[in-house]
Amino acid sequence: MEYSFKTLYEEIGGQETIDKLVDAFYPRVYADQDLIPIFQGDIEEIKRKQRMFLSQFLGGPPLYSMEFGPPAMRARHMPHEVTPKRAKAWLRCMKEAFQEIGLDQIPAGQAFYDRLTQVAGIMVNTPDKE
Repeated sequence: MEYSFKTLYEEIGGQETIDKLVDAFYPRVYADQDLIPIFQGDIEEIKRKQRMFLSQFLGGPPLYSMEFGPPAMRARHMPHEVTPKRAKAWLRCMKEAFQEIGLDQIPAGQAFYDRLTQVAGIMVNTPDKE
């Protein structure tokens, strides 16, 4: 008997869906007053890296590692003050982007969002100042 398992990357629709998600996500990030201080630089380059990372994160081609080495996302985010408030804002923007493209309507989309929720918690490296 042969078993075939799809990755989350395949289940959500591959790179096309990731591209739609990233395009729906970043305008929200750049409009969020809590997030804008830590998202400086070329938005197109930031979006390109996010597409590469999400592909790999979901079991697709390891695009990020091929260009930049192991993701080590927590270490890469250490120069930025990622507070619990900012992690929540990031997740809110992501949830809205999921809803915009309909990714919240499929089980694989929920599994993907659950994984991002875990990642957001891991990224926190600074307490809220309030």
